[in-house]
Amino acid sequence: MPLRSLADELWVHERRLRFLGVETGARMTIVRLRDGLFVHSPAPLAAELRAEVDALGSVRAIVAPSLFHHLGLRSWIDAYPHAVTGACPGLGRKRPDIRFDRVLGDRPEPEWAGELDQVFFEARALENEVVFHHRASRTLICADIVFNLGAHPSWFTRLVALVMAARRPGATWLERLMIRDRAGAREQIGRMLAWDFDRIVLSHGPMVETGGREVLRRAYAWL
Repeated sequence: MPLRSLADELWVHERRLRFLGVETGARMTIVRLRDGLFVHSPAPLAAELRAEVDALGSVRAIVAPSLFHHLGLRSWIDAYPHAVTGACPGLGRKRPDIRFDRVLGDRPEPEWAGELDQVFFEARALENEVVFHHRASRTLICADIVFNLGAHPSWFTRLVALVMAARRPGATWLERLMIRDRAGAREQIGRMLAWDFDRIVLSHGPMVETGGREVLRRAYAWL
């Protein structure tokens, strides 16, 4: 699908994706910074997509925010070798074939400091996700901390969402199994909730167009 504009300097690219046999779809996010483009959770870079991206500006940073969001990286690194590559902690061990310039944490890198905030959601160690906040558009940009598959067109996907207690945007019961350090998780979610965001761009399922802070608060209220 073509890039879709959400706000000034913010675009998404959506594509089909199956995970463990379940159609979840996937979403890549692009933010235009002062000095170039920030690419979050990159999709495989086909020729048409590259032409659209090049029309927006130069690619400044390519970020794999989670241990499960890295499949499109190689095509972007090959196409934009001068871009800074950032990975969540642990991804370098999983993908030793890829050169990463930065291991991401809680402190924004110089290339996007002042425009994007970030939190390393360390309590979800299965994914090691780094979550971002685009200040200008008041948008939380995440991979898997929020799912929204309850209204997916596929009946099988909706059934899986029902089994996972994910009828509405939020977390699933899997988080209760994955998160052992609840105090740490509360602190990390609390720092995200301190951001001034309204929209949530998530990787799987329809986005949360408004009321995003309440969605995130409700999703992790059990902590």
